[in-house]
Amino acid sequence: MKQSSRLIALMGGTFDPVHIGHLRAAWEAAQALDATVHLMPAQVPPHRPQPLASAAQRLAMLEIAVQGRAELQVDARELQRSGPSFSVDTLLGLRAEVGAEQPLALIVGADAFAGLPNWSRWLQLFDLAHLVVLNRPGAAIEADWQEPLREQVQARRCEDIAELRGSACGRVFALSITPLAVSATAVRESLARGEIPHWLVPVEVLAYIQRERLYAGAA
Repeated sequence: MKQSSRLIALMGGTFDPVHIGHLRAAWEAAQALDATVHLMPAQVPPHRPQPLASAAQRLAMLEIAVQGRAELQVDARELQRSGPSFSVDTLLGLRAEVGAEQPLALIVGADAFAGLPNWSRWLQLFDLAHLVVLNRPGAAIEADWQEPLREQVQARRCEDIAELRGSACGRVFALSITPLAVSATAVRESLARGEIPHWLVPVEVLAYIQRERLYAGAA
């Protein structure tokens, strides 16, 4: 095993808008993995509806949300590409920047991970980064896995975080995080009803949403 190095972890999403569920998951991952977590808003998310806020607005909200938190960084690389924001293309670009030896991880939720075989060039992801799967404590995340995914995990699963820092890519690590029942959809619906979703988004982000008059009348 190579000498351990600080992990760079990527966490993508539409962040439409960023909320405490996103931030809590990213912060817990940063702490548990001793990693810098890059929050990456997608330009054109291939597996979900298109965002309501513009790319510039979603980027601005993220930058406001992570201000003063060194372990969380905003990464705009997917907004700088046209077309669908495929994770494999993002990782190819980042790997070219940081070199072959730098430990990288892609953070995904358990539901998204179960659908990994439907992603573009999904097997190539393991050649570019580790996969960190976020799940609720005690949850049986294997229940919905397709057989090709089950085979990959069986060969790559690791239990020791040091293995992620000691190799560049190829491991699968399950990370239990605090479950928070909040979604961007719920935030948008609250705003569309004229409510103020206190405690669901950072107060500075909420102020930006109100200034920009985002999500009014639309969910």
